[in-house]
Amino acid sequence: MEYEVVIGLEIHAELKTATKMFCGCKNEFGAKPNTLVCPVCLGMPGALPVMNMAAVEYAVRAGLAMNCKISSFSKMDRKNYFYPDLPKAYQISQYDLPLCTDGHVEIDVNGKYKRIGIERIHLEEDAGKLIHDAIDHGSLVDYNRCGVPLIEIVSRPDISSPEDARIFLETVKTILEYTGVSDCKMQEGSLRADVNLSVRRPGEPMGTRTEMKNINSLHAVQRAAQAEAKRQAAVIRSGGRVIQETRRWDDARKESFPLRSKEEAMDYRFMPEPDLVPLVIGQEWLEEIRRSIPELALSRVKRYIDDLGIPRYDAHLITQSRFLADMFETAAAACGNPKLVSNWIMTDILRRINEDKDFLAASGLDGQNLGRVMLLLDKGEITPNSAKEILDILAREGGDPDAITEKKGMRVQRDQNLIARAVEEVIAQNPKAAADYRAGKEKSFSFLMGKAMAALKGRADPVQVRELLLRRLKE
Repeated sequence: MEYEVVIGLEIHAELKTATKMFCGCKNEFGAKPNTLVCPVCLGMPGALPVMNMAAVEYAVRAGLAMNCKISSFSKMDRKNYFYPDLPKAYQISQYDLPLCTDGHVEIDVNGKYKRIGIERIHLEEDAGKLIHDAIDHGSLVDYNRCGVPLIEIVSRPDISSPEDARIFLETVKTILEYTGVSDCKMQEGSLRADVNLSVRRPGEPMGTRTEMKNINSLHAVQRAAQAEAKRQAAVIRSGGRVIQETRRWDDARKESFPLRSKEEAMDYRFMPEPDLVPLVIGQEWLEEIRRSIPELALSRVKRYIDDLGIPRYDAHLITQSRFLADMFETAAAACGNPKLVSNWIMTDILRRINEDKDFLAASGLDGQNLGRVMLLLDKGEITPNSAKEILDILAREGGDPDAITEKKGMRVQRDQNLIARAVEEVIAQNPKAAADYRAGKEKSFSFLMGKAMAALKGRADPVQVRELLLRRLKE
């Protein structure tokens, strides 16, 4: 507690538009290098940009979801700097009149809600990608990413721990996914974060901050912040002075390295973009976008906990994916037992997702069918093993849960005579286990119960089997 940590994040999210920001080139990951380019995104002389209004809409949607004020009038600017992955030698961005300002995002930290301020969200274009060739000691440039639309989300320095920084980034990621603004595939670089951090003794003014660029995983953000806080504290303790600089975080080595001195706004020589008209956002269009925003994850978490009695941990896992949360709500409505549905999502469905990341997208299983299977289980019509088998069939082939149940003969067998005969046969075939139970060895009962359920192919009511087995053993 000797030092307080002060953190702000700058989050760059590539927008999920079909084409780039200012031209008709595809916005697509993984294409052959330098094939998704044209004179506009390559910065050829005389090529003029044309604004992609879908990118503007996505930026507005993100701003509304993060409680920002949307500027009715904003403009694009030129941010001048020279780097090999920027063919124009300037980036089209926004400076003094950003599209979204003065917002906030609420985060859940172990059941306590904290509000993190959003300074601004502005539109800009992405740069290309440098590929460093270790063999020839040179670098290659892929311009496919040039001109891909981005939003930069700049938080206020309201984050007070590395863990909170991770949770904030995770919360923003979920908001962007729920609103359909970005696919947030951090492994593909479509979501990246810069960590601005300083330390100070309690009560003192803010210390000198450093910036770590382009961190591309949730936990790497937390690790980078932890390491930088320790580094700065050690510098101050030793009588040194923290230098304002940009640093590169190496997650494999768990340390950062200086890159360059930190730039100021004046270094970029901002000027209004002369080739693009200002952005004017009409109130009617703004309200239309506002109505398109779904209920977001944290709101659902609170509702699931308060109204449905779902444990906090389960509610957070279910709402990490909008698709999964929608599946849960549809299934809970069809079944009428939200806790049962939640338990099965937390075990069976998440197991399937962990085994196959594309399970939800590729599966024939939907919320309505999951709910109908859970209803059959809740009513005692099928056993848990049968429920798993039906879900397997639905995932592979789709279909109707009731029809599958009938076709496979999965309905729970409640014929008293049939169950009694199976119990008699199990006791007759396992006299030692029956004698052991009667002699007080309780474990033998579990063995006999398992044999009886197996004889009935797992499709009998376990409670009924247990009662008959107990009664017969005591006779």
